[in-house]
Amino acid sequence: MHYKKLFFPIGGGEELRERIHGALLIAKYFNSHLEIYKSQAKPSQIMKFDDNLPDTVLKELNAMAKDKLDEDLNIHETIFKEEIKKIGNVISPSPVENEATAQIITGEGYRSKLIEQESKYCDLVVVSSPHDGRITATFETTVTKSGKPALMFPREIKEFKTDNILIGWNNSPEISRAVSEAIPIMKEAKKVHIITSIEYTNDIIQIKKLQDYLLCHNIESTYEMVKTTNTPGEALLNYAKKGSFDLIIAGAFGERGLKEIMFGGTTKYILENTNIPVFMAH
Repeated sequence: MHYKKLFFPIGGGEELRERIHGALLIAKYFNSHLEIYKSQAKPSQIMKFDDNLPDTVLKELNAMAKDKLDEDLNIHETIFKEEIKKIGNVISPSPVENEATAQIITGEGYRSKLIEQESKYCDLVVVSSPHDGRITATFETTVTKSGKPALMFPREIKEFKTDNILIGWNNSPEISRAVSEAIPIMKEAKKVHIITSIEYTNDIIQIKKLQDYLLCHNIESTYEMVKTTNTPGEALLNYAKKGSFDLIIAGAFGERGLKEIMFGGTTKYILENTNIPVFMAH
């Protein structure tokens, strides 16, 4: 598969094992090398202290933060080794030909800044859906600052496949890019279906042009016009669930940033309710 290197930032919080498991599943499916990125900032790096604060106190605070990072990393490493054994990936600091490999790397500093930089050296970023649909700085940075397509997966995922793919077409630059970035996945799919609505495409010739573009890559597709609902994102997700699709391709985050996704509405419904991975491009 085209995606040879994946990047997955992870903090603490709930479903830690499940999130690591999900990222490893995706790497196994693509036969890719996965970097799981764990970071921790020193207090002196993210907080302003009174100039009169003794150096000994600041050193003690930084040492406590370092101990916490080491403790967290030990937990991550243990779970990582247990889950990688279940799935069958290989622990390696670098890619190995014809093997799904993975490693944990660490950084020290402000998490969002580190992720913004480190996420640039991959083909695809993977990110778990945020807890309760709350968009964190880590999530936003991963999706919008890497310059790479992003694959968001549910926090608990037992299987990853891309046989049946749904494109949510809203005629935006973001969905156009997402479709192009997802060509390698769609070439391997058994079914690619496009849905749109009259709010975004009132000229069916445009959908025919999209189908012709996909045919240039030997990807056959079908399409359907659907009705949206008053809840942004609901129509797309309901259709995906009803049709038992494995993957949704959607444009993410237009000019209004995280206030827009997919069928022109807020991200909240999708983030809170999806049990289907979403392939996005910014």
